[in-house]
Amino acid sequence: MSASPPFTLDRLVRDVADVLYTEPSDVSLEEDLLDQGLDSIRLMSLVEKWRAEGARISFVDLAERPTLRQWAELLTAAP
Repeated sequence: MSASPPFTLDRLVRDVADVLYTEPSDVSLEEDLLDQGLDSIRLMSLVEKWRAEGARISFVDLAERPTLRQWAELLTAAP
């Protein structure tokens, strides 16, 4: 297993852009993702994808901190 986490901010932007069917450049790092069009179904799909890759996060973890910058902090801090 790699020493560095695969959940970089750039990667998170790409993953969110994919589920929102938009370009990564259209995704804000600071704006609430719910305001950008992310709904609970898409959020759950991200949670499941990232868990399958080893992330130790929950739907609630991400829903309570709804910006990409906060998600990056959570995902890179998780053991």
